[in-house]
Amino acid sequence: DAGYGAIDWKPEFGGSGLTAAHAEAFAKIEAEYETPAPHETFGVTRKLVAPTIRDFGTPEQRTRFVRRFVRTEEMCCQLFSEPEAGSDLAGLRTRAQRDGDDWVVNGQKVWSSGARFSSWGELICRTDPDAPKHAGMTAFIIPMDLPGITVRPIRQMSGGSSFNEVFLDNVRIPDSLRLGGVGEGWTVTLATLAYERSSSGHAKGVGGSWDQVRDLATALDANTDPITRQRLAHLYTLDRLRALSGQRAHQQQRDKQPGALGSLGKLQWTNWMTEVSNTVSALLGPLLVADTGRWGTYEWTQHVLGAPGYRIAGGSDEIQRNIIGERVLGLPPEPKARPATPAPASTG
Repeated sequence: DAGYGAIDWKPEFGGSGLTAAHAEAFAKIEAEYETPAPHETFGVTRKLVAPTIRDFGTPEQRTRFVRRFVRTEEMCCQLFSEPEAGSDLAGLRTRAQRDGDDWVVNGQKVWSSGARFSSWGELICRTDPDAPKHAGMTAFIIPMDLPGITVRPIRQMSGGSSFNEVFLDNVRIPDSLRLGGVGEGWTVTLATLAYERSSSGHAKGVGGSWDQVRDLATALDANTDPITRQRLAHLYTLDRLRALSGQRAHQQQRDKQPGALGSLGKLQWTNWMTEVSNTVSALLGPLLVADTGRWGTYEWTQHVLGAPGYRIAGGSDEIQRNIIGERVLGLPPEPKARPATPAPASTG
């Protein structure tokens, strides 16, 4: 009610109308307290889908969705990736065909985090198979309980099952839930992905903290070893750099899409998680895989098993480097090896 869910957003969108510095200060104070750990769907709802609707939604859609999503009164998921359209998302084949005031959707999505907990999904479909693949897509906001939607969890090697595959069989969506113009889905998609990368780039408490790694080294009496101290110093440097990059991106983002800086933050974050895994694995050795009940040991297993997935989620490290090279450094674009038109829709 006070707008703390989006401090630097305008009040009409559920925010407080303050600055990015206020939001950063609040986050630092909040981090000093033990607060309930939110499910990842909260971040998707508040930091990805809500700002996308704010940017591209009709006045009716903004009134209906933005404030309630910022308040997480209902949860959202992304319905982007497909079995044959991951890093090359523009090659997606899920089809939406116009039928009067409705659209009829058929296809499959995969790796949809929190889909079985979500009331709504941001869906990207192909609506013009004859157009160049980046130009023939349209975005929608859809209720996840529509007839024809089936959600199945995917078991992960970390032991969790937050990912899901989603099947859409003759799902009817009213045109009033279309997000953005017909054929403008790629622009909507890029905005959501930019918010995702910006959000993950300075996520707090995800992937282990510097304090946790330092405390582990202290508990193991390894913090006086020169090699360990060098590893810890390297981790601290990475942590500070990603924090500063996150602050810069956040300050530039107020009421605007984050742009290519989000890719820089996301890449720094995944590099950080990888280095945390390497350091923790070197410190723990067999303690990492044996649940002895000793503090701070076996708990790291979930991080080590889960960290590699973040180098793919939200766009792989290779994709982030391409974006940084082309849009930040001004390097020549990546050679286009694929055809400019999408693959034919699946008949399965």
